Amino acid sequence: MKKLIRIIILVVFSFSMTSCYYDQIEEVEIDPGTVIEFAADIQPIFAQNCVECHNANRDPDLRAENAYNSLVPEYVTQGNADNSELYSVLNGGHGNISTTDLARIEAWINSGALNN
Repeated sequence: MKKLIRIIILVVFSFSMTSCYYDQIEEVEIDPGTVIEFAADIQPIFAQNCVECHNANRDPDLRAENAYNSLVPEYVTQGNADNSELYSVLNGGHGNISTTDLARIEAWINSGALNN
């Protein structure tokens, strides 16, 4: 009987480990030749995902007229996404930014985070 219980526990444990669903981290790469523009590519991400909370009442203010100046240089290290607070926070899951949008933000920062 003890052997049967051990087998059942082992089988249940095995099924539970293989049946768990984990989101696969989808890696998205932006072609290095792609020009990422703040107004056309980055600001719409903030408008769709962030402005509801990050407005005049919460820093950084990500409304269109204030976003760039609110982010650079305090939250963005131009040319280095890995050292940018904005990228680190978003990459940690804040705001549920899609992997594609996160890749755009990373590419924009790494290309100099220009206000274009």
